[in-house]
Amino acid sequence: MTEGTIIKVAGPLVIAEGMRDADMFDVVRVSDKNLIGEIIEMHGDRASVQVYEETAGLGPGEKVVSTGKPLSVELGPGLIGSIFDGIQRPLAEIMKVSGTNLQRGVDVPSLDRAKKWHFTPSLKVGDTVTGGDTVGAVQETAVVSHKIMVPHKISGKIAEISEGDFTVEETVYKIETGNGVKELTLMQSWPVRVGRPYKRKLSPDIPLVTGQRVIDTLFPIAKGGVAAVPGPFGSGKTVVQHQLAKWAAADIIVYIGCGERGNEMTDVLNEFPELRDPRTGSSLMERTVLIANTSDMPVAAREASIYTGITIAEYFRDMGYTVALMADSTSRWAEALREMSGRLEEMPGEEGYPAYLGSRLAQFYERAGRVITAGSGETEGALSVIGAVSPPGGDISEPVSQATLRIVKVFWGLDSSLAYKRHFPAINWLTSYSLYADSLADWFNENVKPDWYSLRGRLMAVLQEEAKLEEIVKLVGMDALSAPDRLKLETARSIREDYLHQNAFDDTDTYTSLIKQYYMMRLITAFYDKSSEALKKGASIEKIVSMPSRERIGRFKYTPENDAESEYSAILSELDSDTDKAVKMSDGD
Repeated sequence: MTEGTIIKVAGPLVIAEGMRDADMFDVVRVSDKNLIGEIIEMHGDRASVQVYEETAGLGPGEKVVSTGKPLSVELGPGLIGSIFDGIQRPLAEIMKVSGTNLQRGVDVPSLDRAKKWHFTPSLKVGDTVTGGDTVGAVQETAVVSHKIMVPHKISGKIAEISEGDFTVEETVYKIETGNGVKELTLMQSWPVRVGRPYKRKLSPDIPLVTGQRVIDTLFPIAKGGVAAVPGPFGSGKTVVQHQLAKWAAADIIVYIGCGERGNEMTDVLNEFPELRDPRTGSSLMERTVLIANTSDMPVAAREASIYTGITIAEYFRDMGYTVALMADSTSRWAEALREMSGRLEEMPGEEGYPAYLGSRLAQFYERAGRVITAGSGETEGALSVIGAVSPPGGDISEPVSQATLRIVKVFWGLDSSLAYKRHFPAINWLTSYSLYADSLADWFNENVKPDWYSLRGRLMAVLQEEAKLEEIVKLVGMDALSAPDRLKLETARSIREDYLHQNAFDDTDTYTSLIKQYYMMRLITAFYDKSSEALKKGASIEKIVSMPSRERIGRFKYTPENDAESEYSAILSELDSDTDKAVKMSDGD
């Protein structure tokens, strides 16, 4: 242990001398108040320490003690359903110690040391294991079987293992290694700034199904993919992330509230325990880990919260689970980087952000991926990362948005004008994109319907055509358009209002299966095709627009999944008769 002395305090930055034997990224304890910090720069025997708690009252002369270990998280049973702060302190336990106002220097273990977990082994004495192998499991919640894995860099033969009830600190099994017998527990520790190892990355060719039509159809994300959700204040970034947390086809959700307002995290805490998980019927919290570092908590801890969250997410990925991580928002994390960079008097980059902003963002996002995990088997796990970006005034030309866009493959651009029209999700279909769409086309065509991708292309083409026609309408009015162009506008309106608009508060419409999404696309394109034929045969556009089947197409999204196929067939036959009537009525005229 190295002990130094404070010579300067500047907000969350503390500079201490006499720290020659300490290392970069060591965790330190600052002053008698026992504040937790991390060394982020070394110059000779001077260490610059980023303090993760309020530094008011600190002064020169007070001690700084290095623990000799990097900032690490505890990984083991007890993570699911917990809410941690940015440095993995359990907020519920801290509240028992300090009351509703968080006190400084409170030292509470991340995982409950008293609770006993029932361990069921899957291997026996004499079996050969290597780092990443599963030796058994603990049923952590009704829906999550927590696999106990051999820590990395340990391999050998199991010398002792037994079923029973254990705390996270008690020895559960022993491995005979080349360096003697290792006694191992249900818990392991991992430094947050180091990505957990895996065998190899897999190509992103399986979608992460979310049940949100605008995402699954137009701008899909792959399992193990990365997406950004930028948008101005009030455009629905947090609501989109909540929907994805509830409905995405992920086994585990890690939700990081990084510098957002406290009331948004309160919503999560109040809502998630009440919500029924659609796949398991249990509470959503039974597969969720929450990390809360709200805007009124210390700024410096925002940086740690991002790394804490992704390390926990990687741990569950290593068990073979599909994990979705929501970071809300990376802009607040970047602001913490900017503040620390300013305190360190580094040369600023654009808009005062540090010059290394892009590389830090890349280091975070590149830890996502669909992988074959470490260990002797061929276990597949996936970690998808969805990061919200909060550009001031919605201006995505600012550095954080631009650096993020260079890294991520999916851009769900939120539009405040859509949000104010109550169009949810407010994802702008003209500015958003997904670079996974082409690589996922084969999967959709094989697993849903062979013409899925061609239908998607037709919807996109109509929406882009609408944008051009809108310009003409603004100049010369709707009456100047030809009947086929008016039909395009009507079809585009149907795509926008009946397909892309989704009611998160409606039990049926909040989630749409892929097959139902396909039926909806087919109905809208069938309306366009049959109406185009009717126009060629002389039907008037007014008769086509007022066909009764159009209303049924609009209401189809509220049709329960079980009735979708029969309703789809019924609407198609009604559409045939409606277009025939429209043609006959024009003949009669």
